[in-house]
Amino acid sequence: MGDNDGHPKHHCGVFGVFGHPEAAKLTYLGLYALQHRGQEGAGIVCAGNGRLNGHRGVGLVSDVFKPHKLGRLKGDRAIGHVRYSTFGSNNLKNVQPLMADYAKGSMALGHNGNLVNAGALRDDLEERGGAIFQSTTDSEVIIQLIARSRKERFPDAVIEALRKVIGAYSIVALDNHCMVAARDPLGFRPLWIGRRGGATIFASETCALDIIDADWVREIEPGEVVVVTQDGMESYKPFEQVTPKPCIFEFIYVARPDSEIFGQSVDEVRKRLGRNLAKLAPVDADIVMSVPDSSNQAALGYAHESGIPFDMGFIRNHYVGRTFIEPDQSIRDFGVKIKLNAARSAIQGKRVVLIDDSIVRGTTSKKIIKVLRRCGVEEIHFRISAPPIINSCFYGIDTPDRERLIASQMSVEEIRQYLGVDSLVFMTIDGLLDAAGGNKDQYCTACFTNQYPTMLPSDFDRKEKDAPRHLDTSTELFF
Repeated sequence: MGDNDGHPKHHCGVFGVFGHPEAAKLTYLGLYALQHRGQEGAGIVCAGNGRLNGHRGVGLVSDVFKPHKLGRLKGDRAIGHVRYSTFGSNNLKNVQPLMADYAKGSMALGHNGNLVNAGALRDDLEERGGAIFQSTTDSEVIIQLIARSRKERFPDAVIEALRKVIGAYSIVALDNHCMVAARDPLGFRPLWIGRRGGATIFASETCALDIIDADWVREIEPGEVVVVTQDGMESYKPFEQVTPKPCIFEFIYVARPDSEIFGQSVDEVRKRLGRNLAKLAPVDADIVMSVPDSSNQAALGYAHESGIPFDMGFIRNHYVGRTFIEPDQSIRDFGVKIKLNAARSAIQGKRVVLIDDSIVRGTTSKKIIKVLRRCGVEEIHFRISAPPIINSCFYGIDTPDRERLIASQMSVEEIRQYLGVDSLVFMTIDGLLDAAGGNKDQYCTACFTNQYPTMLPSDFDRKEKDAPRHLDTSTELFF
């Protein structure tokens, strides 16, 4: 659904092109394919003729990059970013890629993820280093650290900065000479390498490689830093190696179903989730339907396994803008109905298995159930392809605080009664891991299990207040 109450908000997507005369246009297309990862802002920065030039804006890719804006972005190297504000408010200063002029030249950076020690680092940079921040995004902490590095080579400065941050990052960074792409050692967020002719491409997901007819080369490994220059591509493993913990919620909701991430087809994982749900919670029903679009594959998997036919019980309006004028209370549940409309003939008088990927606060799910009841559905058996979300994410998915998560405050039976459905079943952790082809040690499942693979922001704030810090402050940074 993509609103505040339905699903967790997406995070961000990054894209990069090195060595193509139409780098900005290819990046624009790549961002179009990654639009599902962030709808609040978009930006592109190009390198050419010894300088960086960029354009950023609030809104969708198609709104930000009109032809005359895109035409001004010259150069054979470009990075791009689509944003959802998982950290920092939604305004132009926080739209990426961030650009900076500093003592060694100019740079730009696009970041997907969240840094759990960003607050502590920011306090230190401001209090001890005299840094002046221009945004509220944690990504600017990386920019500041790069600028303060005494390393001569840009890739070495990026690596030194990344050694100081903890949390989730898949980044693309650019200066006048090279492009750097990196994944954090735990590999929370996906990042791919592609090739299009002689050009090197970086993308959060393979669907963005497909749109520009780029070949899939491989995923950047957790803890890997890839550097591209005119001389070619080099790979580094500069960080201490740990067991990767990619975010399993990428499979459930975030990534596009036509992408491959973490060595798996998202489409196939979601269908396996649906099949596992059908085995876990069979029920007598007439049709299986989804809350489109992110639950379509899971609903198909449920239908295939159960033998109950799949039908499009909801029709989604894909042309809803970011804002709309809502009428008064006389039109009930308008916020849901502007996006979804029930196909009355498909569901009236039917026993329905309704598939959704998650329940966050429960308010949107409750409205959806009311819409189905008003259309004369006889029974609603709600099946969720994720386990109950009981904890907040600190690694790049915008979930509400724990006390606002319905599953952390109510039992499954209490949620069923609140929603007004005939039955309610969530996916189990074991069923989720089986669908993703792994075990509990192979993925981050913190939002379901409370087992976080790093310290949390509150831990850093408390423990680092009195710790000695030795940050280099010799370099000034100008935005």
